[in-house]
Amino acid sequence: MGLDDALVFTRVVECHSFTSAALTLNMQKSTVSRRIAQLESRLGVRLLNRTTRKLRLTEVGQAYYERCRQIMQEFAEAEQAIMQLQREPTGLLRVTSPIEFGQLFLGGVVGEFMCRYPAIHVEVELTTLVVNPIEDGVDIAIHRGRPQDSSLVARSMLASPRQLYASPAYIAQYGMPERPEELSAHRCIQTMMDGARKWHFDEPQLSVAINPVMTVNNITFAREAALAGAGIINVPAFIAEPYVEQGLLCRVLEGTVLPFTELYALYPSRRFQAMKVKAFIDFMTERLETFLDRPVETNR
Repeated sequence: MGLDDALVFTRVVECHSFTSAALTLNMQKSTVSRRIAQLESRLGVRLLNRTTRKLRLTEVGQAYYERCRQIMQEFAEAEQAIMQLQREPTGLLRVTSPIEFGQLFLGGVVGEFMCRYPAIHVEVELTTLVVNPIEDGVDIAIHRGRPQDSSLVARSMLASPRQLYASPAYIAQYGMPERPEELSAHRCIQTMMDGARKWHFDEPQLSVAINPVMTVNNITFAREAALAGAGIINVPAFIAEPYVEQGLLCRVLEGTVLPFTELYALYPSRRFQAMKVKAFIDFMTERLETFLDRPVETNR
């Protein structure tokens, strides 16, 4: 209430009239007059001397007006600063991501984004944990799979088919499986996100129990082990396809269809979304389309 009354008082002084101030504030003249009277009553001083032709500030009123004008100016500057933040990405951007996505893709994207917007500073955490942007105080959380929390906005970033792969050396030694059921007799490399030692297929619709010779919480690590001949992996296609093109990996059970791997960008709200968040998600989406079509260079 005090700030509102101070605004009304400041406008009356600057307009030199209750009538003009009422017009600029979209109020009735009687409302403006009443608000000034209430302000004087609350402060216990007279701020304005009124005549039929002119308004004059009292000495106390002049001092109060100078302070109010300074406050209103700072308030206007604060609004301008916020509006500027919405026009140009700036400030600290906090992002979390699954480790593999961060290693293969996110580092380059963040670097390019910072070059485009030098006023941006970034904190990135690569983690295997599920992060809630609201509870954990981050701007964007890259999340594997659609989240259940309906209070978060989930923007789809990636939907990659999965495929089974093994090295030519492995196939030469252990043979190529002909049916999914044969996987239980093969050396499989399980990632911890695969679940309870089962690989699920959409076509044909079945789940196959595996006996993993290795369990690891990192898809990139699993791929490297498969490249060395350790066993069969079940990974998103973009992780392994560049190595198929170079003859370093072979597709296994190529006619089957496995569930997709989906990545989402999670953030708290679309309303009044910070420009830094919107700009980064748009930038990341654009770069991701290019990344998925680009072969990965290897030194093998």
